[in-house]
Amino acid sequence: MLTIIIVIVAVILLTIGLVWLIDKFIPAKVKPILTLVLWVLIIYLGYLTFNSVYEPIKFNQEKNKRYAKVIEKLIDIRDAQLAHREITGKFAGDFNELISFIDTSKFVITQRRDTTVVDEELTKRYGGVETLKEITLIDTLGYVPVKDSLFKDSDRYKRMMNVPGTDAKFEMQAGLLEQGTSKIPVFEASVKKSVILADQNKDLVAQENEVVSVDGVNGNALKVGSMDEVKTIGNWPKNYGANE
Repeated sequence: MLTIIIVIVAVILLTIGLVWLIDKFIPAKVKPILTLVLWVLIIYLGYLTFNSVYEPIKFNQEKNKRYAKVIEKLIDIRDAQLAHREITGKFAGDFNELISFIDTSKFVITQRRDTTVVDEELTKRYGGVETLKEITLIDTLGYVPVKDSLFKDSDRYKRMMNVPGTDAKFEMQAGLLEQGTSKIPVFEASVKKSVILADQNKDLVAQENEVVSVDGVNGNALKVGSMDEVKTIGNWPKNYGANE
């Protein structure tokens, strides 16, 4: 990009030099036409230079706006999946299952309290001398619908599979990842950058797919969770929103 700008600027300066030479040495009859042509060329090259600088700026502004909307959906998906795992012990494999879970499931509200009771075994061992032990009791206080806890009065969870600004849907999968002798639930929801930016400059989209930066979204997709690692964070930096 910088090379292109330098070349265009050099051509503009050369053209201005030609205009000066024409004004100095070309016969008066021919001068107006050549001068006009060269000034048109200067204006056109100036436009190309401006556009080569401004288009990436405009692309980044639009990209950031779209990414922010997509990330909001990914955060909703993650929150719903974490609730699903808390209650069922696993992640949902598709959006129909996840939405049905939100519509019907409830969180249990509990309270932990410590108390003391007679330790029957120690009391017998000490010849009937009453011996106490501390235990923790968990009382069930009630139930709260998952829908109310996560989404309050909103029904946006019913559309969380839709990628904002497109006709596409997020890809989502869930399963178990083996770690030693354990099998741990994992999930991943994602969408390709090329889908989010389908109507943008293809060269700039290709550059975006190659991003490796601490303040950018690395890789060719926005995603949350992973099928290869035990994690539920997103792959976007914190300037786009909380990713864990």
